[in-house]
Amino acid sequence: MVIDSRNKTLKFLLLATLVVLLIPAKAQAYIGPGAGFAFFGSMLTFFYATLSVVFYLLTWPVRYVIRAIRGRRAFVRSRVRKFVVLGLDGMDYALTKEFLEEGKLPNLARLRREGCFKQLATTIPPISPVAWSSFQTGSNPGKHNIFDFLTRDKKSYLPKLSSVDIRDTRRKISLGKYQLPLGKAGIHLLRKSKPFWTTLGEHGIFSSVIRVPITFPPEKFYGVQLSGMCVPDLRGTQGTFSFYTSRSDGSVEHTAGESFTVTRNKNTIKAELIGPPNPFRKDNSVLKCPFVVTIKDEDTVKLTISGNTYTVAKNAYTEWIKLGFKACPGVTVHGICKFLLLSTTPEFELYVTPVNIDPEKPAMPISHPGIFSTYLAKRQGPFATLGLLEDSWALNEKIISDESFIKQSTDADIERRKMFFDSLDKIKRGLCVCVFDGMDRIQHTFWRDIDKQHPANKQRRQNRPRNAIEEIYRRMDDLVGETLDRCKSNDTVLMIISDHGFNSFRCGVDLNRWLEENGYLKLKNDGRNKKNLAGVDWSKTRAFALGLAGIFLNLKGREAQGIVEPENEADSLRDEIITKLTGLTDSAKSNQPVVKQVYNALKVYRGPYKDEAPDLIIGYNKGYRASWETAIGQVTDKIYHENTKAWSGDHCIDRSLVPGVLFCNRRIETKEPRLMDIGPTILDMFGVAVPRYMDGRPLSVADAASRRTDQSE
Repeated sequence: MVIDSRNKTLKFLLLATLVVLLIPAKAQAYIGPGAGFAFFGSMLTFFYATLSVVFYLLTWPVRYVIRAIRGRRAFVRSRVRKFVVLGLDGMDYALTKEFLEEGKLPNLARLRREGCFKQLATTIPPISPVAWSSFQTGSNPGKHNIFDFLTRDKKSYLPKLSSVDIRDTRRKISLGKYQLPLGKAGIHLLRKSKPFWTTLGEHGIFSSVIRVPITFPPEKFYGVQLSGMCVPDLRGTQGTFSFYTSRSDGSVEHTAGESFTVTRNKNTIKAELIGPPNPFRKDNSVLKCPFVVTIKDEDTVKLTISGNTYTVAKNAYTEWIKLGFKACPGVTVHGICKFLLLSTTPEFELYVTPVNIDPEKPAMPISHPGIFSTYLAKRQGPFATLGLLEDSWALNEKIISDESFIKQSTDADIERRKMFFDSLDKIKRGLCVCVFDGMDRIQHTFWRDIDKQHPANKQRRQNRPRNAIEEIYRRMDDLVGETLDRCKSNDTVLMIISDHGFNSFRCGVDLNRWLEENGYLKLKNDGRNKKNLAGVDWSKTRAFALGLAGIFLNLKGREAQGIVEPENEADSLRDEIITKLTGLTDSAKSNQPVVKQVYNALKVYRGPYKDEAPDLIIGYNKGYRASWETAIGQVTDKIYHENTKAWSGDHCIDRSLVPGVLFCNRRIETKEPRLMDIGPTILDMFGVAVPRYMDGRPLSVADAASRRTDQSE
């Protein structure tokens, strides 16, 4: 029998698990609500981990024989031994082409020369959770049920995360002011359909899937997986930072963070980190982790937290620091975070990243199998687990500097690189997928570097020229070069893909204000500027906007207080709004077109979930996007809002304006490849029939011997 790499990987995980169990253990980003928090309890988690190891050890011989037999059959029809997909979230086709022509991306130029470089058509809308869901399922959003970051609750109209639903266990034993949760909490992935790597596994082909968006909670399949975008922080949000200051006006509201005023007693400052709700308290009081800061000099402090002491230098992140939030005797919720000392004089200022789920002792499932994140942590040390880990809101609100934000992104790429290359080295046969999202975050926040007329530059103080976007493209080109060195075999296919491109975001459009001015939405007397659509008079509202791309009809029988008749009124109302919005222009900008195209969801989506989509999808023109207020259901007093935030670039516009990229080390003849074609292509290359539910079709990929040496398009 041949022992291939997947068996070696599983064995290695088992050994890592045994090591872990022998070690003593205590029992916003994008605007939007959190995923929620559901804590199993570290004692229960430890029990499940132990049980899993025992099960793996007892059943190993049987599973080994079965997989060895399956392994012989798995690659009989395969045209490839190994398929590697390196996802570079947000890599823009036009920018890439420009940098290639300037000779700044030598490794990607090599791929273009030896294989291909093409535009990759994205989804409607071209938003990361939608696009990556279509990538993994090979289907349009009508079949996978993800249409935006946010959707609305049909009963309450409140915004909620579109990809995951987290609910605490309902079974509890009451003990005075305490309670004892029974059973597991409910964590449900709302993305429907089936990822193509699950289909590969059903045919005996092993996959390693690292940080692909919309994979939380992780699903079971034949392989290993670390979840990506939409993994919450320990508090159950999409990223809540903490800012501590001795300024008397320090306790101010932040979009995705909290500010605390602290008192300086000589050189000592005492404060607390806020954790998740305590599952053992009926009042849901939050868990807290106290810490003490002792100022040593102007540039250095001593930090004491969770029984350990660290030296913290000014303007330099600490390493990941392990935290323990004590829920009750014997039960501790584990997290990790980084501290950044901003100032000691004349005022004390300290920034703390969102508290991430500790990958070594996760309070919620973030990997498959559950021990995989522990294995990675034991192998490379603590790493970020938050889905949107680069803290763009701390940058937007000028808590951290440009340099500090770039450092977050760079550190994340270094962590991801270790995981990716570990996967490449271990998986000799099968699929390796890894998504790096630093390029997306840097373009979001530094498009002002390349758009000199951007409104964000009015308040910018820049002492030296900088192009953070070019720098991240160069770093990713270096990553591609290292990947090519590990993919030299002729029976290995390497693809570099992105889910969408990028453009400038100069002006936000308050869609709800537009709907109000055109008679489709009515506010209560005191409803102006209330968040979460709380100011809307639903008895007189026919349409409303929420999230980054869509308009919903207030449909009778679907929304709790719907007034639009689905039979006689809805179709004509859709058409009417489409006609008016498509002709929308910005009079302050020489009547520049604001909207390129408006899509009727019933016509562009196919599948059982198309009725869950916003009724209309807005394809904005270059420079425009849904306003920050529209995203969270807040109606302002004007339609257009100049965007002066660091978040200066975006892709939430018409998909024709932001295509992604496709590089491959083999020639691809297909003229107009789509993101949803990648999964079916991989199945086809491994000799696995493409499921009928998939909308994507296999691309025409040349054999290894047909690599070309002439210049690609």
